[in-house]
Amino acid sequence: MLLKTFGWSFAVTAAGLALAGVLWGWQGLAIVAILSVLEISLSFDNAVINAGVLRKMNAFWQRIFLTVGILIAVFGMRLVFPVVIVAITAKLGPIEAVDLAINNKDRYEELVTAAHPAIAAFGGMFLLMIFLDFIFEDRDIKWLEWLEKPLARLGKLETLSTVVSLVVLLVVATTLATAVPVHGGEGTIDKAATVLLAGIGGLVTYLIVGGISGYFEDRLEHEEEEAEEEAEKASAKSGNGTVVGLAGKAAFFLFLYLEVIDASFSFDGVIGAFAITNDIFIMALGLGIGAMYIRSLTVFLVRKGTLDDYVYLEHGAHYAIGALAVILLITIKYEISEVVTGLIGVVLIGLSFWSSVVRNRKEAGPGDGSGAKAEVSSGV
Repeated sequence: MLLKTFGWSFAVTAAGLALAGVLWGWQGLAIVAILSVLEISLSFDNAVINAGVLRKMNAFWQRIFLTVGILIAVFGMRLVFPVVIVAITAKLGPIEAVDLAINNKDRYEELVTAAHPAIAAFGGMFLLMIFLDFIFEDRDIKWLEWLEKPLARLGKLETLSTVVSLVVLLVVATTLATAVPVHGGEGTIDKAATVLLAGIGGLVTYLIVGGISGYFEDRLEHEEEEAEEEAEKASAKSGNGTVVGLAGKAAFFLFLYLEVIDASFSFDGVIGAFAITNDIFIMALGLGIGAMYIRSLTVFLVRKGTLDDYVYLEHGAHYAIGALAVILLITIKYEISEVVTGLIGVVLIGLSFWSSVVRNRKEAGPGDGSGAKAEVSSGV
């Protein structure tokens, strides 16, 4: 199971490190390895969130996510995206932007860093909406009941997530974005209009992609229920269980939703990578290897049913998303180490995992220690 799921990740790692050693020597190999670890640490919560969505899809779309999706993640977000950002913000043609990235790496890094407020506002607002929609939803299983119960009651107002996000965006634009430090530390610049526009763009993107995927999910819900009933009847006759997953338009828009989530999570990784290197090819290779492991981990969580066994993991991942959204917005003005960002996510997910283990032990009862042990050993 482990080798089957992570086999491609292991192969890509070996090939990527070998390529880095040949092209850039031991130093390049070390940088690629560091970037891979950075990406994995920053995006572990992304794997948990993706697994929560991916488990709704059928096997075909899960394969699409692992194949086509990884191409988009590696080449689209880790290689093409930074160049596109430079081309847009510096008003350059695509060929000029590529030439700049290859032949004038310092200037390229400077332009990407200058575009950070817009990137952070877009990604921060998108991730904030994911967190708010989760925390305002009334769920049967609650992790921090003292917090989630009152918020679920407030969540009965359908537009509350959007209103809160817009208020946060206005506060950020009128405080953090009005005195953004210039790259190099010489003075500040007002980025309020840029942050407002980019933040609204992130909010609109979430509403469109999430709304369309939700629409098709609701539309196919009845058909899915009928399919499950037929599957149960077939299972009763054959004795084999059948899992029904979303397909067609619903799965396609969920796939798009997953790709936008991945893009939002990759913003801090791409920007943070410039603290280690400004070579776009080394950056793409290192972050790409890390992205492969995140994709494989997502599929692993789905196939092992980890989110069903450890019910608070999804809560912890969403709290980590909320923390990342806040951190992205704060970095519009203040620099925050990627180590801090990664640790916050790991700690929140670790706490939610431990809470899930404790819950499983309590449900197993004091007289069933073997059941609790089985629950623990079945985790990641």
